[in-house]
Amino acid sequence: MNKRKTVEYGKYGLLFLIPFFLVFLVFQFYPLMYTIFESFEYTYKNGRNTATSRGLGSYTNYVFGKAGANEIWKGIYVTVIMWVMNFIPQILLALLLAAWFSDVNLKLKGAGAYKVIMYMPNIITAATIAVLFYNLFNTTGAMTKIFEALHISEGSVIDKGWSSLFIIAFIQFWMWYGNTMIVLSAGILGINPSLYEAAMVDGATGKQQFFRITLPLLKPILQFTLVTSAIGGLQMFDIPQLFNEGKPVLQFGKDDTIYSTRTVVMLIKNYVNNGPTQNMGRAAAYSVVLFVITLCISLIFYKLTSEKKPKDGRR
Repeated sequence: MNKRKTVEYGKYGLLFLIPFFLVFLVFQFYPLMYTIFESFEYTYKNGRNTATSRGLGSYTNYVFGKAGANEIWKGIYVTVIMWVMNFIPQILLALLLAAWFSDVNLKLKGAGAYKVIMYMPNIITAATIAVLFYNLFNTTGAMTKIFEALHISEGSVIDKGWSSLFIIAFIQFWMWYGNTMIVLSAGILGINPSLYEAAMVDGATGKQQFFRITLPLLKPILQFTLVTSAIGGLQMFDIPQLFNEGKPVLQFGKDDTIYSTRTVVMLIKNYVNNGPTQNMGRAAAYSVVLFVITLCISLIFYKLTSEKKPKDGRR
């Protein structure tokens, strides 16, 4: 009796994955390896000329030494603070709105229209929003005039150091909370409604349903949101760069707005550009440090939001 031929669909799935791996190897893995290789190139002055050597010079001098330690760690500090300031209110508001719009008991009218309106800031380009807020808070801006009339502040708000950081953090929050809300809403809608019905029969309140059903079952979506937000937030560049366009990047001082709003990627870009500050080894070393910090934070979020499995392997 002849055996029927079976089609192995698994191999076709592997064939469809080949384009992804090719793109990943060419545009992500190779640049990462090349950046790590370039980070071991140390440029130094040898008399009146500059010379290069291979080794840990870029790390010992620019990352952990006096030559650039204050610069890189200040950039990391500013980047992390800016990301935390926009992400914490972003995730809290997005969770609140997602739970509100997804609540079948409330039956809100026009929920879809509200979601579209809240998502719209994410559609507008970062350059447009940066220019808008820059014009609102510069010397002749409308918000500056209002602050002066109320005797809250004198002069341009964006030239007052940390106030620029708050404005940039608010822009990031305003742009992305709608996108986070949509992602979380999709996760909540994927939860089995029978769980909520059973909880209501048992007399559970809306608060108890949110903390006992919604949040635990939303962990995979929260994991995705936390990790992607950390990766994007630590690579923040466009809005801070546009806010500080034309200002001296390497000028340090108490009143220097660049010093209080300069992210790590802005710092890296300064050493990649052609000019007197170009130093590819230094830029590569800073990039590797940023990669390691991003990886560590992502792994921490992954660990915190992963489901705990029993020791015997049973669920």
